[in-house]
Amino acid sequence: MQTLYTVTTLEHDEAAAIKPAPNPQKILHQPFDQTRSLLVYLIWNLTEIARYAEKDAHQRASKHLPSAEDLHVNTKIAGNEVLWKMLEDPFLKTQTDKDKPERIADRELIRKIYHSLAETAEYNLYIKSEGREKPEEKKILELILSDMMVENEDFTSHIEENYINWDDDGEMVIQLLQGYLQKPGSINFAKMLSEDKELFAKSLLSTVLDKDEHLQSLIIPKLKNWDPDRIAVLDMVMMKMGVAEFLYFETIPPKVTINEYIDLAKEYSTQQSGQFVNGILDNIHKELMQQGKMHKVEFKKS
Repeated sequence: MQTLYTVTTLEHDEAAAIKPAPNPQKILHQPFDQTRSLLVYLIWNLTEIARYAEKDAHQRASKHLPSAEDLHVNTKIAGNEVLWKMLEDPFLKTQTDKDKPERIADRELIRKIYHSLAETAEYNLYIKSEGREKPEEKKILELILSDMMVENEDFTSHIEENYINWDDDGEMVIQLLQGYLQKPGSINFAKMLSEDKELFAKSLLSTVLDKDEHLQSLIIPKLKNWDPDRIAVLDMVMMKMGVAEFLYFETIPPKVTINEYIDLAKEYSTQQSGQFVNGILDNIHKELMQQGKMHKVEFKKS
């Protein structure tokens, strides 16, 4: 949807028209690249906060007149077993070397977050325990993520300044990171999208672009008193995608298609878009059914 919206707006942009048209398939991958980059940056910050215990211990011990407390800073969290499974993950190492998250890092913010962590009851209970039980190792990292990072306005402001996709992808990326904490090494950062989903995205994109005129010929007659040029670009994009799924993606049930684009219209377009897109797609669906042009594969439970 984002790719088709970008391609459509560029086609109507006179300034962009004099430049070589960008490859839609390359544009398609940009959101996935941004999502991966955001995920890697959050993981990197999480590991840096946990490892800051060692830096804090070194700095305090290096004071001109260190106190007994300065000389005995507990660095247990820096040896957290889940943390080191993450740090030794070859997929994460490769992507971190490529993204270089340290270039945009706020070191002072990392320091502040660590010191806030060190003051919590949960952290002090963790470092007093001599063992390294896996549930406790994960729990303290989850605390850093949920309470010290996500709930920290300074940290989220920092993320928003550097990642324009935070508002759209933040919740999903946090869920990915929570899953990664449960099983470090479970994500291939070089290929965030499964092959079947990537194939579907590419196929839907190319189909909508290749069949653009035909899709419009089915949509425009249903607009009645609406001027096609005055309809929100995003609404038209979603309707084209929906009709393309009706005609060319036989395994997707029409009801699923309609409900999906109603939800997308409500979330990303205007307040009236959900009802508008629903009405148009429903009318086209009924017409295609009457004309015998819908060819869907039914999957029955065995």
